[in-house]
Amino acid sequence: MKKFSNPIKMIQIYKALISITLSLLLAFTAQTQITSSSFEISKNLDIFATMYKELNNNYVDELNHGELIKTGIDAILDKLDPYTVFISEAEIEDFNFMTTGQYGGIGALIHKQGDFIVISEPYEGSPAMKAGLLHGDRILKVNDKDTRGKSVSDVSSVLKGQPGTKLKVLVDRDGEKSPLEKEIIRENVSIPNVTHSMMLSDGTGYIKLSGFTQNSGKEFKEAFLKLKEGGNMKGLIIDLRDNGGGLMNEAVNITNLFVKKGELVVSTKGKSPDRNKSYKTFIQPVDTEMPLVVLVNAYSASASEIVAGALQDLDRAVIIGERTFGKGLVQNIIPLSYNTQMKVTVAKYYIPSGRCIQAIDYGHKDSTGRSAKIPDSLINTFKTRSGRLVYDGGGIIPDILTEQPMLSNISMSLISRYLIFDYANKFRREHTTILPAGDFTITDEIYTDFVGWLQDKDYDYTTRSEKMLSELKKTAESEKYFDELKNEFEMLQSKMMHNKQADLDKFRDEIKSLLRNEIVSRYYAQKGRVEAAVTEDTEIKKAIEVIGNQQTYKTILSGTDITSKSKS
Repeated sequence: MKKFSNPIKMIQIYKALISITLSLLLAFTAQTQITSSSFEISKNLDIFATMYKELNNNYVDELNHGELIKTGIDAILDKLDPYTVFISEAEIEDFNFMTTGQYGGIGALIHKQGDFIVISEPYEGSPAMKAGLLHGDRILKVNDKDTRGKSVSDVSSVLKGQPGTKLKVLVDRDGEKSPLEKEIIRENVSIPNVTHSMMLSDGTGYIKLSGFTQNSGKEFKEAFLKLKEGGNMKGLIIDLRDNGGGLMNEAVNITNLFVKKGELVVSTKGKSPDRNKSYKTFIQPVDTEMPLVVLVNAYSASASEIVAGALQDLDRAVIIGERTFGKGLVQNIIPLSYNTQMKVTVAKYYIPSGRCIQAIDYGHKDSTGRSAKIPDSLINTFKTRSGRLVYDGGGIIPDILTEQPMLSNISMSLISRYLIFDYANKFRREHTTILPAGDFTITDEIYTDFVGWLQDKDYDYTTRSEKMLSELKKTAESEKYFDELKNEFEMLQSKMMHNKQADLDKFRDEIKSLLRNEIVSRYYAQKGRVEAAVTEDTEIKKAIEVIGNQQTYKTILSGTDITSKSKS
């Protein structure tokens, strides 16, 4: 039987396990009194250390100690909430990016398409863009190492690295006879929190905030002041849709721009007294009078919900969109040994009205290990400063609720098979320039060309109706009714059978919008996407309407508008 061949390393492992046991025992021991809880901890850690020692001594094959211990750690944390995680040394760089918005690399999004890793989008001004990488370039090699068949994370880790270092990338590009080799110098890539700011119609300002990393408050303030320079801005739209949050202090900083000094923005409550803190605005605001509308959706979470919730509780902004995600938990980073870390949930946060908007009760899981949403029976009512009713237990409910229409099956198929992506690349090769992003449209001529280009492409799909009909057939067969219904079933199936060509016409406007967004990005990068999108965005149009009608705006904030919660 093969034994672990390095006794010195094994002794180090045993010492580490014993050290962990003793450290945790001391941490949970009050002077010389050992509580029931600390005894359970010490007992089970001793069992774990003994078990692992005997496992190593007796198991038939050599053990991968790092992998096994990591599996054990993950299994422990999996019993808690999904935000309490162990961060290995190898993962720290990715985690730092989440908090700082910066990383060393080439500055490009990538995805897998078939056997290849493909450039989805080079960031504007990034090393990738400077080197001439384009949307759709298939990465064949990085530093002479083949990437075919590799995962996105495999290739991403190779593309990232110390700023100032060089790498060679060999790409295959449609329209080129042979592969192209690009030399790229990695840089410190910084992803802006404010992805776009602009003046819309009728003097309404618009700021799209994509994250809450370091300096997001500073970025937001600079963008806002620049919009105000003209002197004729009569309202501001803050777009927090799809913003998953980030640093809580940055949420306080942004809220501070619009409410007076000394206002409570958020408070935290945890198991230990030092986690119970209140965070108030601490500097003079920039503007306490300008009408504000905050746009949110189901993917607005954490710090986004602090900003939206605080401005709602203080009756400082009208919230428009979908109910937000509902993340009311606070995490801290705790350094561990050997350059590892743990992100651990230490508290819940509460916005000014006193409500916590956490939607999932991770403390109670069913037999499958799933956590349920907080039931309606446990949801409490709170009041904003003007007396409007608001609720805890499930995200921020907007003052004006909207619904995002579901994409059609054909659109989902065209997106998932990268056909809209590929056509945009083809369009860019064939057209040197287009109109400005906000003015460019998909003409009937362009759409006809797209439909013709699709003729030899595979984009078949099954509609939801077809899936339900198939399930009905299986149920009827299992219950022995199908033979009696066969003729009616076949007739219904024939009528329901989707026609791709008909769907291309039926959902023409929807597909045109997707094409427009993708094509514009080939010429004007991420900012172009936003400029094109705002011209068609129904929620932005609703926000402009609310800001433009001061009576409606004030009525909603005063709580006298009984229709404000209706869908629009």
